[in-house]
Amino acid sequence: MSTKLGIIGSPVSHSLSPAIQSAALRAAGINASYYRWETPLPELSARIASLREQDCLGANVTIPYKQTVLPFLDEVAPLAGEIGAVNTIVNNQGQLIGYNTDGSGFLAALEESGFSVAGKGFLLIGAGGAARGIAFALRQAGAGLLAISNRTPDRAETLASEVDASPVAFGHPVSLYDCVVNCTSVGMQGPDAKAALPYDLATAKPSTLIVDIVYTPEETGLIKSARAAGLPCLGGLPMLIHQGALAFELWTGRPAPIETMREAAREVLSSSEHQS
Repeated sequence: MSTKLGIIGSPVSHSLSPAIQSAALRAAGINASYYRWETPLPELSARIASLREQDCLGANVTIPYKQTVLPFLDEVAPLAGEIGAVNTIVNNQGQLIGYNTDGSGFLAALEESGFSVAGKGFLLIGAGGAARGIAFALRQAGAGLLAISNRTPDRAETLASEVDASPVAFGHPVSLYDCVVNCTSVGMQGPDAKAALPYDLATAKPSTLIVDIVYTPEETGLIKSARAAGLPCLGGLPMLIHQGALAFELWTGRPAPIETMREAAREVLSSSEHQS
């Protein structure tokens, strides 16, 4: 019997998950299809309920529903419960279990880039679902100074209190940190978007790693500014691949073909750049 998976969010038209997960399913010989499930908020409950069907393995969850989906689930894995956000749902014989692979995927991406977390100072921009996963993962991995900045200060304060971090003003100087991570969706507006984040990268230490977890476009405004300032930078694609690999393993119980997933993502991105 053919089974199905998909990504739930709004918007999802930009998502690379269908490409990378479809490639992984083919490589593993699993008879399943992965869909884009664009889901307006009034339809979210019905969409989550549909994941209980016998032919559905589960789903990814993206902006803006990583926290909104929690009440619709039967069980939440301990780490996801602590984080308060879910990006992966597994259908276990009609019971829906929520997981969070964002933080682990982020740590794997940093490790792959050669950046060590222990004792380092981090500034996270944003306080939504992805930021929560990353903040908890960083704290567990032994990060030193950890600060949270958000347009809405009370959200930064809430997350900071949960992970023993410092809430700081939006636009806070970046000179204190070894790594600055944009966890917002601002980068999806493109490298020349006028809604740039209000951070002066000229004040950063030369070794400060600038990360934008947005992966399409690959060069966001923040990444473009980091390169112009001569700073090391990391886009969102490695995190996407690693968190997707962890989700694949939760759905299938099999090792994820990471290089196949990476190649599929690169192929789509190359095609998009050519078309533009």
